[in-house]
Amino acid sequence: MTKSPADIQAIQSDLAARGIKYCLGAYVDIHGIPKGKVVPLAHLAHMAEGSELYTGYALDGLGQAPNDDEIASVPDLDHIIQVPWQPEMAWMPADNTFKGEPYPLNTRVALKNVLQDAADMGYGMNLGIEAELYVLKRDENGELSVPNPEDKLVKPCYDARSFLHQFGWLDRMATAMDTLGWDLYSFDHEDANGQYEFDFTYSDALTTCDRFTFLRLMAKEFAREEGLLATFMPKPFSNKTGNGAHFNMSLYDKDTGENLFTCDPADDPHGLGLSRLGYQFIAGILKHGRALCAVFAPTVNSYKRLVRQGDMPYFTWAPVFNSFGSNNRTNSIRVPMAGGRCESRNVDGAVNPYLAATLALAAGLEGIREGLDPGSPQDDNLYELSESEREARGIEFLPKTLGEAIDAFEADPFMTQVLGQGLRDEFIRYKREEWNAYHRHVSAWEVERYSHLF
Repeated sequence: MTKSPADIQAIQSDLAARGIKYCLGAYVDIHGIPKGKVVPLAHLAHMAEGSELYTGYALDGLGQAPNDDEIASVPDLDHIIQVPWQPEMAWMPADNTFKGEPYPLNTRVALKNVLQDAADMGYGMNLGIEAELYVLKRDENGELSVPNPEDKLVKPCYDARSFLHQFGWLDRMATAMDTLGWDLYSFDHEDANGQYEFDFTYSDALTTCDRFTFLRLMAKEFAREEGLLATFMPKPFSNKTGNGAHFNMSLYDKDTGENLFTCDPADDPHGLGLSRLGYQFIAGILKHGRALCAVFAPTVNSYKRLVRQGDMPYFTWAPVFNSFGSNNRTNSIRVPMAGGRCESRNVDGAVNPYLAATLALAAGLEGIREGLDPGSPQDDNLYELSESEREARGIEFLPKTLGEAIDAFEADPFMTQVLGQGLRDEFIRYKREEWNAYHRHVSAWEVERYSHLF
């Protein structure tokens, strides 16, 4: 929302009273990595008018050549975060503009466009993101390892002892999140050694994406100050659980705020605690599920998480099927026991949340417009299905590699319809190069396996 000079002056006064001296207008590149410039608080009004210009060619995914005019960054003054470890700094999520107009290759702009489409239908989107990450150290060889030598259980999930051993960092994170007003309601030691999860209360989709983007930065900074490394990398260890960033989604009535995914049990066709609108939303995501996987799981490493078992003694928690069901974690979309929302489980910690939320919402809205049916929910352990059973149920596999996911993304015209040709093409270009670079790299595994054989 555009602010008047009087509004900006009032914001400046409030920030000054809180001890803030500088403003960082942070937009993200196509990978979801924050970029920006810093201005003194006295120049906030200039920044809000687009004074800070950027050479788009210097950044990933903004579709510019060296001869193009610069893009600007305009801070969203309704979503300011005071930086907990640098309280004289205000973090302001920002949108790019070009010649005074919203820049369509900016993924936060893309999300706002689809949110407007939803609003035109009378809907808003609530989003919660479950943040999973590892806190690690580098050993003398530069290898990642778990810093606590006693955190070594085969199944360490919810382990209280290991949780308390990392209490200092966890307490800093929890305190900061509550101070920022995010309402952290649960955090724990997750399923792998050195892994933790933070669950904070859902909000509107834009706010949650802003918070998750900032959370990744904050976790890394607090860990760095302790000589550790916080990573949201989808699969840092082949024999341990990966880092998800599950999207918990629902639509609400723009006028009343009512959750439109809840219903009277008598009106629930599948008995999962979800309205017909909610099932149609899920059906839209399943329709484009293989293509959406490219943005939900956007790295080469992501597909080492999306496996049934891999180099582990038990099944992973990550889905490999384009399917939905009840409280069954082998589906890519789960309807938790309480109902009223759906959870996309193939989203991982490397996600650009703005881009993923854009396409998830757009796909869900298409499902509603077209009155799609997701079919019957899957309640079995899908990892144990035979191929003939899977085929009889019409359950598709999700892509097994980034290359396969990009092929599915490129083949789906819906991606162009939602993102526009420019942003769609930039995403494909960067992800194709990532996939090709991976294949050009000779890994230590290859050297160890083949050098003495041939």
